[in-house]
Amino acid sequence: MIFGNYEDQLFSLLDVFIACVLSGAVGYEREVHNKPAGLRTQMIVGGASALLVRLAEFAVTRFVAMYGDIIDADPIRVIQAIILGISFIGAGTIVKQEHGKDIAYLTTAATILFSAGIGISVGFRQYILAVGVTLIVILVNYIFRYIKPKS
Repeated sequence: MIFGNYEDQLFSLLDVFIACVLSGAVGYEREVHNKPAGLRTQMIVGGASALLVRLAEFAVTRFVAMYGDIIDADPIRVIQAIILGISFIGAGTIVKQEHGKDIAYLTTAATILFSAGIGISVGFRQYILAVGVTLIVILVNYIFRYIKPKS
């Protein structure tokens, strides 16, 4: 069949969409506060993470079916690769101020990592976890923005 198992593909596409929406909520919060890596970036990070997890599952299933016990598939490596790639994106958002010792946008870099985690959760079809951590990161960013330690 030309489209393979189209039902699995459609459900995976739905997972990517869900990851984009949830990560977009995180990105919207960043965008409202004029931070880098806003809505589109967070959506793409979350969606790409979900996509890669879904593709890893298909790859493992396919290679095991083709080669049996000859191949040793480790889907955890996909998560490691996602985190490594996202770390570079996050590092690119961090800025050291020219004057002084201040470093900016660490929280934005952390939210990029969180969006990847949201996408990975959706990719593994852990929807309650994905929604929960989305709410947690949004709450953390809103609440603790106004709570600062006295120096």
